[in-house]
Amino acid sequence: MTDVEDRKPQSDEARMAFTPPVGVEVGESESETTSEFALPKGLGVPQPPLPEPERSAFSTPSLYSVEDASPAFTPATGIPKISLTKDLPWQDRMRTMLRMPVAERPAPERMPKAEEEGPAVPRVLDLTLRIGELLLAGGEGAEDVEAAMFAVCRSYGLDRCEPNVTFTLLSISYQPSLVDDPVSASRTVRRRGTDYTRLAAVYQLVDDLSDPESHISLEEAYGRLAEMRRNRHPYPTWVLTGASGLLAGAASVLVGGDVIVFIAAMLGAMLGDRLAWLCAGRGLPEFYQFTVAAMPPAAIGVALTLAHVDVKASAVITGGLFALLPGRALVAGVQDGLTGFYITAAARLLEVMYFFVGIVVGVLVILYLGVNLGAGPDPDALLNISERPYWQIGASMLLSLTFAVLLQQERSTVLAVTLNGGVAWVVYGALHYAGELSPVASTAVAAGLVGLFGQLMARYRFASALPYTTAAIGPLLPGSATYFGLLSIAQNKVDAGLVSLATAASLAMAIAIGVNLGSEISRLFLRIGSPEKRRAAKRTRGF
Repeated sequence: MTDVEDRKPQSDEARMAFTPPVGVEVGESESETTSEFALPKGLGVPQPPLPEPERSAFSTPSLYSVEDASPAFTPATGIPKISLTKDLPWQDRMRTMLRMPVAERPAPERMPKAEEEGPAVPRVLDLTLRIGELLLAGGEGAEDVEAAMFAVCRSYGLDRCEPNVTFTLLSISYQPSLVDDPVSASRTVRRRGTDYTRLAAVYQLVDDLSDPESHISLEEAYGRLAEMRRNRHPYPTWVLTGASGLLAGAASVLVGGDVIVFIAAMLGAMLGDRLAWLCAGRGLPEFYQFTVAAMPPAAIGVALTLAHVDVKASAVITGGLFALLPGRALVAGVQDGLTGFYITAAARLLEVMYFFVGIVVGVLVILYLGVNLGAGPDPDALLNISERPYWQIGASMLLSLTFAVLLQQERSTVLAVTLNGGVAWVVYGALHYAGELSPVASTAVAAGLVGLFGQLMARYRFASALPYTTAAIGPLLPGSATYFGLLSIAQNKVDAGLVSLATAASLAMAIAIGVNLGSEISRLFLRIGSPEKRRAAKRTRGF
């Protein structure tokens, strides 16, 4: 083999455009593979960086330093400092963090629990859902339920959690970090009942879990939760029936009734309550329960008119309506809508509408029979409510007291809500009768004071505001406007009836908005969360 054959490339991969021709000697400073793009001799080649561990796209770069960071993206006014004082109720602290993005939430202080290695995440989520179920079934607002669920998770060190509440579904998701898989759980609320004593016990459990000085294990929390479910209602059934009758009687006195009207309204409401319990025991839906419960007071009022008894039969029917109007669900629905939970608010308001339609059907059936029999009161003649301030104040306080019993409230809260209901009627009477202000505006102002007082009492006792506000709005419910609207429709005066029902709806909305506004005013002027700016409710523009 010749020398030329030895210098010939063996393959196309060895052939280069810059290969020296045959016979040309290559100096010591050059190489056969050297090109004009090659690094000069003596210049060090940088070593490739060591492989970094697997990182997320959202991880902080390795060369980033907080001290050397540019302030180019800092807002002109600065980032507000989040100061969550431990002395504030857990409701305020959790609500403040729920209304801020996840990245801006302050990390929780690790609080030691009974378990050394920490509880299992699925069990914490299950406990959280069970607590949220009791709160939502008890009539608590969606935002307060989310705040309670968030507080339970953070008490066990799960800070990156997102609760979500709708009318019948609770869900929660926890993600340890941005590169870990999230853990999600959900629970359906199938039964709802009114028991504010159980609601207060759940709030106390959440408050104990949020306290860094109380180390409650998961087993202890499950035990207390099971005890709450096993406990009976504080008032027996016969007490509830009597309270329903006294509520209707007090409402009839509030709109101008006398002793006979009081007794008639009480008997009608008690009979309607027993019939509703009978329907509930047979498994009938609540729509038919409200329909049946509305019939006895209306029947007694029509019977008194047919018997030509010199009493105000309209006051009897109005008192029976006061005992049935779903004020609690209405306030909760409007509150959810004002705080941004539109799905839950729509479902609650739809439930209120069904209950109201059931009451309308029950009363209209009796009124149609009464009109055909000649017992047709004049809807144009409004109830002659004489100015009896002392009787009306007493009746309003009795109405609030009996309403609190129907809501199964703790005995320690009954006196406070009774006084709150009396104050609400005094404010309404002073504005409407003495000040000649419109009923809607007077109702809104009185309901605002109810909400303000209820929120202050809730903050003072670190409890829910519902036991201090729901029963106190009882004297403000639009029972008379509802009755006259139904009576006008029964007499084929549809236009006048719709106007009266629209007035009743306006009064109901004034009550709900007033209660929510009073609560928001108390939070607005009290130090909550960031001292510079309070976060707006979520799903709003954030101003």
